[in-house]
Amino acid sequence: MNARKEPEPAGSDASARPPLVRELLLIAGLFAAYKFGRQLATGHTREAYRNGHEVWDLERALHLPGEVAVQSLLLHGDGLVQLANTYYAAVHFPATAAFLIWLHLRRPAHYVWARRALAAVTAAALVLHLTYPLAPPRMLTATGLVDTARVYGPSVYGPPQTDQLSNQFAAMPSLHFGWALMVAVGLIVVSRTRWRWLWLLHPLVTLLVIVGTANHFWLDALVAAALLGLALTVLRLPRHTATGAAGRVRARHVPAKDRALVGAGR
Repeated sequence: MNARKEPEPAGSDASARPPLVRELLLIAGLFAAYKFGRQLATGHTREAYRNGHEVWDLERALHLPGEVAVQSLLLHGDGLVQLANTYYAAVHFPATAAFLIWLHLRRPAHYVWARRALAAVTAAALVLHLTYPLAPPRMLTATGLVDTARVYGPSVYGPPQTDQLSNQFAAMPSLHFGWALMVAVGLIVVSRTRWRWLWLLHPLVTLLVIVGTANHFWLDALVAAALLGLALTVLRLPRHTATGAAGRVRARHVPAKDRALVGAGR
């Protein structure tokens, strides 16, 4: 056989992969800017509590399910509530990082799309955190909810007055849910297996965890989903490259004389 390999086309996955070092620096810079921005939102305690009561009353007016019902399920056993607290504390960042790393290695074009979507949602969330500080339901006595992380552990937060690492009055929207939903959407888009819809379990479990642990209201998750939907509407979804890559492999191994006949017939 006179098969020969041809140069990789310009639109291949390899050429679509951004340089790793540049991406690491970019993500680190975005994360640092976000953390700095969250710190700017601290110091609005009274406004955050007032907004929290408004959100709680709005949910009751909209007849949304009570967060108490979800938490009561977790409080049936110490092990279950501790598992939920651990999920809240330990899954958020690693799952999103693993998602981005996998896309960078296996679906470079979709990696750029997903990174832009996550950046857009996070930037929009930061604007809301700055303009609408919100105390989570665990801080409001009117909700009747328990701060499960403080009571049962593990907890990622210290006392709000002395916490220098995070802004605990940034509940709206929930980036825990927004990022989890983006991970599921991204994996569903790039997958072709019929089991791909099971990825929706990640945002579903995240939703139950953030509500059951009283770290977020239902509306925090709904706003995050709306922001993600808007971002995905604006951002252009890349074409799936799996079929194209397979076609390129077949084309590179077609004998030279056959390619000439194909070209002559155009």
